[in-house]
Amino acid sequence: MLDISPVAKTFATMRILSGIQPSGRLHLGNYFGMMEPAIRLQDEGEAYYFIADYHSLTSIHDPSVLRDNVRDVAIDFLACGLDPGKAVFFRQSDVPEVTELTWILSTLTPMGLLERCHSYKDKIAQGISPSHGLFAYPVLMAADILIYNSELVPVGKDQKQHIEVTRDLAQKFNDRYGEGEPLLHIPEPRIAEDSAAVPGLDGRKMSKSYNNTIGIFEDAKALKKKVMRITTDSTPMEDPKNPDDSYIIMLYQLVATADEVEEMKADFRKGGQGYGHFKKQLLDKLTEYFAPMREKRDELANNDAFVEEVLQQGAKQARIVARETLDRVRKAVGL
Repeated sequence: MLDISPVAKTFATMRILSGIQPSGRLHLGNYFGMMEPAIRLQDEGEAYYFIADYHSLTSIHDPSVLRDNVRDVAIDFLACGLDPGKAVFFRQSDVPEVTELTWILSTLTPMGLLERCHSYKDKIAQGISPSHGLFAYPVLMAADILIYNSELVPVGKDQKQHIEVTRDLAQKFNDRYGEGEPLLHIPEPRIAEDSAAVPGLDGRKMSKSYNNTIGIFEDAKALKKKVMRITTDSTPMEDPKNPDDSYIIMLYQLVATADEVEEMKADFRKGGQGYGHFKKQLLDKLTEYFAPMREKRDELANNDAFVEEVLQQGAKQARIVARETLDRVRKAVGL
């Protein structure tokens, strides 16, 4: 039995917020882009982490798929090290106050602000049908952040604009209704400026939209097949190879030690070994890296009651804060 029961904790003063969409099985881009940094931040402050199922309704329209995805994300996150004794972990939809705050914020959101958001254009370009939900996505994201009085929001570079929108809306609300008092806390982003996007099998950013992902918990056969599909150039086996632009190296350095990475780079430069050899090394290292998490996931997958209890307890804690914020907002606007 896993000893990760939710426990009380005296939190530091800084409140951290992050969310992840249940849009399918999680992959290396999700893990190294959001999950692994979030797990490290558990020890820095009061962490609130949510599964963004409201957001996912813009692209998932099958209720059974959505429920399965939410379950998988919860299990994966717990298996990868999220500790419900350190972080408040919950489903977004279990805190309905966030949708009321979204509407209130939307009444002061300039259309031009949303029209300038690149995420809407990017989603349309990927073939997602345009909708009000997709267009107003940044307002719901702002409500997610503001309703918990979040102080720090870790995001990738592609989400930086959404934090700017959140800060703009919080300031507009405070200016209109605050009477000199900051009713909504203006959050600060933590942007990993030096982190590159995790490359997919074809070298583009790893994304389910591109069908180029490597799942965190792929079965052995599927994992091997995907790793062997990683795009390489046509350099002959006996010739030296350039490690600086190799997708194999880029992925290997996520899971290997610095010394192991340097050794692989040196082997690239020496020549005499084909890309298949290096892909096998990457495969072995991926398997080794995620083995303890896979074992924990297998236990959690057979304990749905525990996973649900974690999410319900997290929602109860989150709703206390959300209700206080919403009561303050409702009073300020006259409701």
